[in-house]
Amino acid sequence: MASAPEFANLIVSTTAADDPSGDSRVAYLTLNRPERLNALSHAMLQDIVGASRWLDDQPSIRVVVVRGAGRAFSAGSDLNDFQHSDGALSPRDAADLGRLATEALANVRQLTIASVHGHCVGGGVVLTSACDIRIAATDARFVIPEVDLGIPLAWSGIPRLVRELGPAITKELVLTCRPFDAHEARTLRFVNHVVSPADLASETDKLALELASKTAFALRSTKQQVNAALDEMVSTGRNANDADSLVYAMTDPESREASRRYLSRVRKK
Repeated sequence: MASAPEFANLIVSTTAADDPSGDSRVAYLTLNRPERLNALSHAMLQDIVGASRWLDDQPSIRVVVVRGAGRAFSAGSDLNDFQHSDGALSPRDAADLGRLATEALANVRQLTIASVHGHCVGGGVVLTSACDIRIAATDARFVIPEVDLGIPLAWSGIPRLVRELGPAITKELVLTCRPFDAHEARTLRFVNHVVSPADLASETDKLALELASKTAFALRSTKQQVNAALDEMVSTGRNANDADSLVYAMTDPESREASRRYLSRVRKK
């Protein structure tokens, strides 16, 4: 297996060799901007695309754990990027990065396990929904604040949540922007397991190693079949124009005012 690449905003690592070939079967993709609660900047989203491409080329890896460094899984889209463009990307291309990162993670050959603690906000919820299995600590707090920000939920988030939660619950959570905790997420079947914060890492590792001990063909075939069934139910392919909706919202006067009010409240906290 090739050495894991280095990224500015992610840590990609593997467990100690746990296979007779000397290769590890479990990898970890750690969001690594703890000082920003792992806010999903443009650069981090590009790193997720790059890391997903590398993982997809590693047949010996069977399971990938996605987690956040520090106090949170992810605070969602980086609000600094939301307000200011660095000019390296067109507004449309910048707005599409979240969808590309989410799709890249969803389509890796490995089974993915989201290991969620602390805040999981907006784009972080969408990123979590792209993972195959989800484990949440009791301190996890989910919220989808985009509508209060004056923008639609993008990144193919709507079809992913409809598939997991159903249309009525998706509409409620997205439109009210109300938070929900790990136990409600379990009741809604958004997460598979809820554990104590102290047990999150060990329980995630236990499940990852159990799954990684199974045959690679059976794991990949099952994932492909389930994902194909999901696409027949609600496809994410039609959401390539999510970026256009985001770009429009950034120019719409009412949406911009809603964004201003929301950011003002956030900064006062």
